[in-house]
Order: sequence, then C-alpha cells, then structure tokens
Amino acid sequence: MAGPEKNIRLTQLSHGGGCGCKIAPDVLQKILAGSAGGIIPPQLLVGTESSDDAAVYQINPQQAIVATTDFFMPIVDDPYDFGRIAATNAISDVYAMGGTPLFALALVGMPVNVLPLETIAKILAGGEAVCRAAGIPIAGGHTIDSVEPIYGLVAIGLVSPTHLRRNSAAKAGDKLILGKALGVGVYSAALKKDQLHESDYETMIQSTTQLNTPGPVLACLDGVHAVTDVTGFGLLGHLMEVCKGSNLRASLHFGDLPLLPRARELAAAGYVTGASGRNWQSLEHGVKLADGLGDAERALLTDPQTSGGLLVSCAPDTMTEVLSIFLQQGFTHVSVIGELAEGKVGIDVA
Repeated sequence: MAGPEKNIRLTQLSHGGGCGCKIAPDVLQKILAGSAGGIIPPQLLVGTESSDDAAVYQINPQQAIVATTDFFMPIVDDPYDFGRIAATNAISDVYAMGGTPLFALALVGMPVNVLPLETIAKILAGGEAVCRAAGIPIAGGHTIDSVEPIYGLVAIGLVSPTHLRRNSAAKAGDKLILGKALGVGVYSAALKKDQLHESDYETMIQSTTQLNTPGPVLACLDGVHAVTDVTGFGLLGHLMEVCKGSNLRASLHFGDLPLLPRARELAAAGYVTGASGRNWQSLEHGVKLADGLGDAERALLTDPQTSGGLLVSCAPDTMTEVLSIFLQQGFTHVSVIGELAEGKVGIDVA
C-alpha cells in the first residue's frame, strides 16, 4: 500500500481556507435562532447573547476568565506557517476582549493516511512557536482523523472586569481605528492559483502571525469603548456587529483603509474568495457604498481576514494614544478609518 504523498499541497485538501471557512453572518444567525436558551448565571459577563469575540466568566471581583476557540483549514501550503497563522488567530480573541492569554489547548483534525506525519508535526510546531511567543503553554488538546486538515486552539485568558472590552459599547462620536492591513483573503485566493509573488507571501505571513498584543494595553484606557478583531466576516461584517450592539451608524473612508500592497490590484483581477460574496449578501441591506466604489472595493470591504487586526472604537481625545500604542508594538499599518454617530444602524462607505 502506498504511503502518504510527501509533496501534496495543504490547500488542495480543503474546500476553503482560514477564516474564509466561516459560515456567513446571516446563515449563522438563522442557525442559532432555533437554539434553546441555556443557563445564564450572573457571573457570565459575556455569552451567546451577543456577537462578541469570546465568552467571559467572572470568578472574583478582580478576575474573569476569557474563553474562546478557533480552528480552520489551511490557508497556505507551508505546514509550519499554517500552524502559526491558526494559533495567532485563535489567541487574538483573548486580546480583543482586553484579556491576557494563560494557556491553550490544541484542536487537531488530520487525514493521517494522506498527510505525512512529519507534515502534521510541523503544523503543531508552528502553533507551539506562536504560543511561546505569547508566553503561554499548550497544555493539552484533542486529535481526530478527518477528511480535511484542521488546526486551531482553545485559548484561555484572564481579564479584569473593569478592563473588559466588548464590541457593543461604542459611543457616538468615537473614531474607528484598524490595526492591520486588509487583503488576506485576496492574497490567499491568488496564492491558491499560483499568482502571489514571494514577497507578497512574506507580507501575508508577517501580518497573519503578528499577535494582537495591544489589546490588553488599550483596554486600560477609559477612552477606548469597544474592541473587536476583524476576521472571517470582513471589515464590514465585524463593524456591523459593533453598530448593531451599540445602536450606531458608522462612516468609513475607503481611501483611509490600510491595504496589503497588491490587494486592490489582485481584487480587481478577480482573486477573491467565495466568502467575500457571502459576506456581502449578508450585509448589503445595511451598507451604502458611494458612487465610484466598484466590485474590487466591495470585495476588499468584505474580504475574510484570517488573523486580522483589532478594530478599536475610541473617543477622539484618546485617538493619538491608541495610535501610539499600536505603533510602539510594531503595527505599522494602523490607521484611523472612520467614525460612529447616532442614526439608523448601518455603514456608509465614501
């Protein structure tokens, strides 16, 4: 019997990659609408009642547990890079709540008769490397034999209840700040068709493996009202969650959006993911695009970001301090991209 193929491409084994695997927002809402309500103790500060990044459970007046999980199929072919990206993405939700990671559990599903064991080991090694960088151990996990390769983490952290930052507490007049450049989904689509330059690949890896460490520091600022991270629903999808939770309307300036170097060019050439279209179908009733913004711009606004940046809603007089924190921690693409105001829930893009 032939053994596993050593030169197989990871992305060939999956029907979708990275956070582009996510179920579209409107479909997810319909699925969850039929679920029965569970136990909701008073200590559960954040649960399924909102579209937040993680669950938060208070254990004493000074501490609350942050618990989240994220996993997906390969977005790149290099197994070590895949592990790094998946781990960075999973830990991000702890940072987005203002928390500090404590430890992780690995979630591993692999086609063991298809992938060489050394390839699987490299995926796990990539995840371990990111956890070491975050200062946390992988303390256990679970593995299964699956048709498609799947890797991710359960991430556990701690946060002070006073520093907890939800995605639903934004205020009218707030400025919107995005920590990373957009275009990861576009790059991944080009990569799958062998149309991504080596330098672009390196840029994508640098972005998707950069831990969102500013989160806990930002959460200590009174002027920072809401934080989330931009992942599979794209910028518009995650911003819409902020708008709905806060009952506000957002205005975005497309020209101010940070983009990966060739993202607009590749999107215009048709290198977009199926998730981008599904995201738009879920959101178009609440989004108004200015004349002149075409298919490429719309694709970038809904582009699924794997391990994307933090989206921060803060008071105008805190904006400079927020930008400074990002820059000090190496987030060179951080940008002010818009603002929030009273009005019908939705998003205007000019």
